[in-house]
Amino acid sequence: MKIATLIARNLLGLLFLVMGLNGFLHFIPMPPPTGLAGQYFAVLFVSHYLVAVFLVQVIGGALLLANRFVPLALILLGPILVNILLFHSLMAPAGLPLALFTAVLWGILFYGVRRAFAGVFAQRVQTEAERRLSALSPGE
Repeated sequence: MKIATLIARNLLGLLFLVMGLNGFLHFIPMPPPTGLAGQYFAVLFVSHYLVAVFLVQVIGGALLLANRFVPLALILLGPILVNILLFHSLMAPAGLPLALFTAVLWGILFYGVRRAFAGVFAQRVQTEAERRLSALSPGE
């Protein structure tokens, strides 16, 4: 599993770094999408929303490649990946295989660092106020 996590981290980091940089530098020529997908991209482009998305992709990809703050990178890239999956599922199905492959890589890497997310999956957590209150009341 260690090797799979390493490969997933590097592939995912490279994929997001390259695609994020491509959003700024346009070194991979891609024809604009047509139909509803084209309208969606036009709105995102004109509003400069994509600048933030590409920046988060570059930051997340660089963190993964540097093997620093990997859980943070997964948190940053997770919502972007959900949007990519929804976009390709609903508007541009031609890119769905690559989106699914990316989701599998994300899942493998998430599984590899799942201990970092243990607190997120706690069913009930005690707040600081509850902790202080229980310390003051003896017998419970």
